[in-house]
Amino acid sequence: QVQLVESGGGLVQPGGSLRLSCAAPGYSLDIYSIAWFRQAPGKEREGVSCVGSTNENAYYADAVKGRFTVSRDNAKNTIYLQMSSLKPEDTAVYYCAADLYCSWNGGDFGSWGQGTQVTVSS
Repeated sequence: QVQLVESGGGLVQPGGSLRLSCAAPGYSLDIYSIAWFRQAPGKEREGVSCVGSTNENAYYADAVKGRFTVSRDNAKNTIYLQMSSLKPEDTAVYYCAADLYCSWNGGDFGSWGQGTQVTVSS
């Protein structure tokens, strides 16, 4: 399995921005689709976005459309989730996951990171 590492989480005020990173030291991610999921306490895991290996395809959950942007930098072997106009309801642990194809079903992904906490609060 590919070992993924998320970073960039933290505490931010409502309306603020954060950029999350997903990396895989020792692995090349260029052939993989990378999805972002999040899970808040008491809630089910929710798909946030996914970017295909070709970088031509990106998908977003309705809750984050227009506010979040996923991108990949294959030269840096890193996938980013730029989060803007953050809301308290965005508070969750954010995970990245890798598979050959994008999917909204977390069970389709065999590789996951450890998660990074995002807290949106004043």
